[in-house]
Amino acid sequence: MTVKTTKKELLDVLDLKNKTTSKLGLVPTMGALHKGHFSLIDQAVKECDLVVVSIFINPTQFDNSSDLEKYPKNLHNDLEKLEEFQSELIVFAPSTSEIYNGSLQVNHYDFEGLDRKMEGAFRQGHFDGVGTVLSKFFTLIQPDRAYFGEKDYQQLLIVKKLIQILNLPIQIVGCPISREENGLARSSRNERLSPTQYHKATLLYKSLCKAKEEFGTKSVAEISKAITLDFEKDLEFNLDYFTIANSKTLEPATQLKNGEKYRAFIAAFLGDVRLIDNMALN
Repeated sequence: MTVKTTKKELLDVLDLKNKTTSKLGLVPTMGALHKGHFSLIDQAVKECDLVVVSIFINPTQFDNSSDLEKYPKNLHNDLEKLEEFQSELIVFAPSTSEIYNGSLQVNHYDFEGLDRKMEGAFRQGHFDGVGTVLSKFFTLIQPDRAYFGEKDYQQLLIVKKLIQILNLPIQIVGCPISREENGLARSSRNERLSPTQYHKATLLYKSLCKAKEEFGTKSVAEISKAITLDFEKDLEFNLDYFTIANSKTLEPATQLKNGEKYRAFIAAFLGDVRLIDNMALN
């Protein structure tokens, strides 16, 4: 494993490695690595000759300063975990000033409405921040493939749109959601849950399973109402949204159309920890 912290160091090693490799993969992360990240890295290693794993907590995608402050940070622990991989990895762990050159300027993108729904509606400027940092990483590293988890499904669609906007020859690979044994989607934010909250958090997964089971036999409105009531029963939860939407456009479903694919999306605070999840329904 090779660890680099500056753009120049990274480019130097990539120039050297790329002389002997043909396919470069990128797995962008914000650290606090867990098995969900490892599943992305595993797939990248299988499909690419060389893999860069970035560890960078991007400040411009946080709309809440306290959320940024509380985000788990332990680079030393992350690097120890990455040492377990048998394949050679290049880890890029830059400082904020290295990436933003001292100015947290955010680019604005026309994501054709994908950014105004769900997460975009609750997190002002979030996806512009995501697009800004990824455009920097894509331009710098120039990977052939970049790997993202479907837990952030809305982000996955937006990254694909970003590639179109920037006209970059990068294949965006969506990877299945990695779950704990109790069904909870793996997330760095799970570290902030107490043992009791960790058990309660399975309500998100159970709600998605309930929606999948009832999809097609009950109306979208009936499913949404029942799930909202489930969350209202526990005062420690604060449901941001539950929605059933078209898998390609993210438009909320009212009447289902034959031949269309749908997903259920959910976001809720459990205490002060915000959790999201989603599931394909058909």
